[in-house]
Amino acid sequence: MPEQPYEPEGAIAATGMGGAMDLATSEGETLEKTPGGPEGTGPQEKPRSLWSDAWRDLRRNPVFIISALVILFLVVISLWPSLIATQNPLNCNLSKAQEGSQPGHPFGFDGQGCDVYTRTVYGTRVSIAVGVCATLGVALLGAVLGGLAGFFGGTGDAVLSRITDIFFAIPVVLGGLVLLSVVTSNTIWPVIGFMVLLGWPQISRIARGSVITTKQNDYVQAARALGASNSRLMLRHILPNAVAPVIVVATIALGTYIALEATLSYLGVGLKPPTVSWGIDISAASPYIRQAPHMLLWPAGALAVTVLAFIMLGDAVRDALDPKLR
Repeated sequence: MPEQPYEPEGAIAATGMGGAMDLATSEGETLEKTPGGPEGTGPQEKPRSLWSDAWRDLRRNPVFIISALVILFLVVISLWPSLIATQNPLNCNLSKAQEGSQPGHPFGFDGQGCDVYTRTVYGTRVSIAVGVCATLGVALLGAVLGGLAGFFGGTGDAVLSRITDIFFAIPVVLGGLVLLSVVTSNTIWPVIGFMVLLGWPQISRIARGSVITTKQNDYVQAARALGASNSRLMLRHILPNAVAPVIVVATIALGTYIALEATLSYLGVGLKPPTVSWGIDISAASPYIRQAPHMLLWPAGALAVTVLAFIMLGDAVRDALDPKLR
């Protein structure tokens, strides 16, 4: 029996009116479920990157929001301390030395009769400046040296690894006592230079490990096979995917450098008067902790809040950038 040609009209008619309606309904549902319309050419959702996912997680993290607001407030008063403190931190009245809270002087007076509130506010400027500058210097120097060593390897990598081992063996506080004791400058730059000198090996080792891990990925090998230069591989393919651990460690280290500056100033080898610093005020108030505890409470509390805010910010950034914690 010869094969009958296929006729769409006959096929639909053979199914009856109900079958034709079912076929039309099924086809309509299929078109609605197809992404981008019947031809698949409509707008589609763009894949999110690591940074967009991290920003989405950070916006939903209350720890990040609280710490970011605290840091924003500290940055604002460090740039414009006169917004909340109208007096001069160097104007002192010995007749009011060690006195407690008074109208217009909520934190009382220190041993020299200076307003503790004003000195606490102005001390924010030095602490933030030292922490930010030291962190930028450490991150840039460590990331460049560690990234180049991890990318090229060889003798340079081996030499850098031995140098970082030597720096890791130097106690930070002891190194500060030795190196800064011979410095007579009253500026913040010797302290920042010391922190960069002893802080870059940590960032360098982290950057080196991250670059070594990233350059073994398939997309880097494919770009190399297509003839990409070393500079293009580093800037376009490796750096954007290897910088996340460096950012996390640098953010946490910023609070550590603020605490280190206060420690060195407390020991007398960091910042020196007439510079207004929390470490200097804590050192001056420590002998009078029983007679006038307010002299120590406020600068020490401001230091603790600042360091805690940066550590919390670093923890939130780490959780957002680490795919293993998702």
